[in-house]
Amino acid sequence: MALKTYRPTSPGRRAMSGSSFEEITKSKPEKSLLRPLKKRAGRNNQGRITVRHRGGGAKRQLRIIDFKRDKAGVPGRVATIEYDPNRSARIALIHYADGDKRYILAPVGLSVNDRVQAGPGAEIRPGNSLPLKSIPTGTSIHNIELKAGKGGQLVRGAGVSAQLLAKEGDYAHVRLPSGEVRLIRSECMATIGQVGNVEHQGIKLGKAGRKRWLGWRPTVRGSAMTPRDHPHGGGEGRSPIGLPGPKTPWGKPALGYRTRRNRATDSLIVRRRRTK
Repeated sequence: MALKTYRPTSPGRRAMSGSSFEEITKSKPEKSLLRPLKKRAGRNNQGRITVRHRGGGAKRQLRIIDFKRDKAGVPGRVATIEYDPNRSARIALIHYADGDKRYILAPVGLSVNDRVQAGPGAEIRPGNSLPLKSIPTGTSIHNIELKAGKGGQLVRGAGVSAQLLAKEGDYAHVRLPSGEVRLIRSECMATIGQVGNVEHQGIKLGKAGRKRWLGWRPTVRGSAMTPRDHPHGGGEGRSPIGLPGPKTPWGKPALGYRTRRNRATDSLIVRRRRTK
């Protein structure tokens, strides 16, 4: 995958870059794996905005992705590599020997007509999915389960990968892309390889309108608001924050404030992504 740049025909085009899509082999998705996707615009089931700055954007359809990889022992063939508007990674359409069709995340090195398989007896090759206890230490992995049978929840974005460091008893030590080392049950499934579309992080949008296409609405600085709307607001002219550190609109510390409250899994974190 490579990035393409544009001729500077306008100020927005001058710094813009995007994907070349040279790895895409089919433009239209598999109809049987499509579902309608309604826009929420950051609102919850009560109609209240719980995520700000969301709304609009291009219309999308949901592609059903097989994060569980539960077709153990059934060989499959990669039919196409496709674009998915709902994620940064590319997806691969797999035709299984029993006639089933499913989408999976396309790792680096997976191409059309390659063979993929899931289960404890699968080979250690990109795209194959195995339990952590069946994967050699030092292997790069992605799409990692936290609960056996629930489906992959970790390491699914473009270009990321985790590393299996060690296996000890019923748990495996996995180093995540953030640097955190975490204990995960050894019966949980993971997929071999690094997620594809590695150069996604290098894309420059170039203009504000392209951000709107992605469903992001404008953000207003707190210092441009009134004191009743934001802790940073008010003052004559351009004023400093004046508080002991920046705050969120609701008065909480904005930088470095710890929000983790899941004590049940604290013991499973061997090394945090940043030191206290």
